[in-house]
Amino acid sequence: MIPRGSSDPYYDLIEDYNLIVSSFQSQYGIRLSREINTMPWDEFRDLLVGIAPDTALGRIVAIRAEEDEEMLKHFSREQHRIRNAWRSRKAKQVTGEDMDAMLNHMKDLFLSMAGR
Repeated sequence: MIPRGSSDPYYDLIEDYNLIVSSFQSQYGIRLSREINTMPWDEFRDLLVGIAPDTALGRIVAIRAEEDEEMLKHFSREQHRIRNAWRSRKAKQVTGEDMDAMLNHMKDLFLSMAGR
């Protein structure tokens, strides 16, 4: 079974499946929709990790991951939409537990800086 999320914060195995299929076809010549049921997970993962930046998935990941302010100034309206939609979606996935843990950690840091 393929897990939904990935360790890469800039793509999702389910949401981006069509981009993955397209990228496998263009980079490897693999028709993933035909081979996914017989391809071992380790092989799929290794091929996915090797997806090049000039593929459909690679281009979207580059947009989502961009942090350089100078590059962002030159983004098109569509590139900004893609990046902002991804970041907004990811921000909504933060759980209450995660938020509580982060706030407690920050509180501990502030207390230690205050010498308490």
